[in-house]
Amino acid sequence: MNEMIKKLKDIVANIPSSSDHDFEHTIRVYNLCLHLAKEEKDVDMNVLEAAAMLHDIAREKENNDSSLDHAILGAEMAGLILKDYGFTNAEVKNIRHCISAHRYRNDIKPETIEAKILFDADKLDSTGAIGIARAMAWVGRNNTQIYTNPEQTRQAVERKSKTTDSPQTEFEVKIKKIGEKMFTSSGKKLAQERIAYFKNFLDRFEKEINGEL
Repeated sequence: MNEMIKKLKDIVANIPSSSDHDFEHTIRVYNLCLHLAKEEKDVDMNVLEAAAMLHDIAREKENNDSSLDHAILGAEMAGLILKDYGFTNAEVKNIRHCISAHRYRNDIKPETIEAKILFDADKLDSTGAIGIARAMAWVGRNNTQIYTNPEQTRQAVERKSKTTDSPQTEFEVKIKKIGEKMFTSSGKKLAQERIAYFKNFLDRFEKEINGEL
């Protein structure tokens, strides 16, 4: 991590955040980006590392105002921050694209290799053991349910309700489909293993809920 990225890290560390999208999430995504980048060619690491550090800087603003898209707003905020850090106009444009395209639920498709890596890394952090922990943190923060039975989950998915969100609903709506969304081969491989881990947890969780284990 060079000095420029360390300065961006210090900025992000002081931005308010929630437990499921906290500073530690940013660092995990950053580390995943470094891992995925090893398997790709012609990656501009300065662009990728800066984008990873800044990708969720507007998340808390969206948490406080659901009409906002933290990816779009974050890209704008990053542009203002980066003007003081010696990035070229082309680099800033790419970093902003990476941030605006990292979100699962918007229509902006990652076009550069850096944007594809960031997208994959961010999605991977919602799977596996970390994904389970974050899903439970979300439940606590929003006072929803730690479990919905198959019929409740089906109904919630059909009506796209947020009032009955649970880890089971999150898995059906998003997690199990993440592997299909991956752009990098290493991301796809990691996604398969992590999604299977999440599903195995939910299967055991249901058995314990029903007194079978």
